[in-house]
Amino acid sequence: MKFVTKSQQVFQVFNIIFLSLFGLLTLYPFWYVFIASFNLGSDFMRGGVYFWPRAFTLENYTLALKDARIFNSLIVSVGRTSLGVLFGLFFTMLVAYAVIIKTLPGRTFFTFFFYFTTIFGGGMIPYYMLLRDLKLTQSFWLYVLPGIYSFFNFVLLRTYFKTIPWEMQESAEIDGAGHLRILFQIYVPLSMPVIATLALFIGVGHWNDWFTGAYYQSRVNLFPAATLLQKLLTESSAPAMKAGQENLLQTMRTFTPQSLQMAFVMLLTMPIVIVYPFLQKYYVKGVMIGAVKG
Repeated sequence: MKFVTKSQQVFQVFNIIFLSLFGLLTLYPFWYVFIASFNLGSDFMRGGVYFWPRAFTLENYTLALKDARIFNSLIVSVGRTSLGVLFGLFFTMLVAYAVIIKTLPGRTFFTFFFYFTTIFGGGMIPYYMLLRDLKLTQSFWLYVLPGIYSFFNFVLLRTYFKTIPWEMQESAEIDGAGHLRILFQIYVPLSMPVIATLALFIGVGHWNDWFTGAYYQSRVNLFPAATLLQKLLTESSAPAMKAGQENLLQTMRTFTPQSLQMAFVMLLTMPIVIVYPFLQKYYVKGVMIGAVKG
């Protein structure tokens, strides 16, 4: 049994207390928004709500989900995140597998080319003009197609693929397996930790992205939830909201724009909070293995 000195015991106690307090400080803003979303808006405006709802209600969530803009934006976010993860993983796996094939001509050049294109960018205006010419500025696919490929994801997955013994692929080729079968029946099952990590990266990126919708999307009904939330948070008064919501605000005294915003923040945050614990072990394992064996 390892001997622990008095100074080490004091340090451990201090460390536990400090980290506990620090954890509470980082958790409290989330908790504050959570309790505010379950508190009557008019009561919350009086102040003094710090640790639990003083006037509990589900009205904020009911109104948020009844708002056509919010409900539609959540559908857009779910759609873009699902398709973004699906297409992003699929094409990243194809590219990462291709460049580890020893018989592929010019595979070093292709890797350098992928890297070289990440160094330079044309800027917002040329990028917008490109999206406009491709007719993506008024399309849902604006959120999916430009983000299919990521050089960082490619490097992480390629590095992991390289750790898989090459003899397994040679054995499969001798048995008559093609490259697609080798990829999806050998490499993908053995690479689930890093694939889950990439799924988390891509999913969180799509779910939290407000910039694309705010600056490149021309159709309001195609705004994702993050973009709509950003616009709601910049609205300082109820008259800035849509006409139907204005009438609702005039007839309900317990509701405020701030309470709607708090409920919307929770609706936008909870999916990631719920999913992350299930992927955390894959996230840590995938990143560490990719980094150590790179």
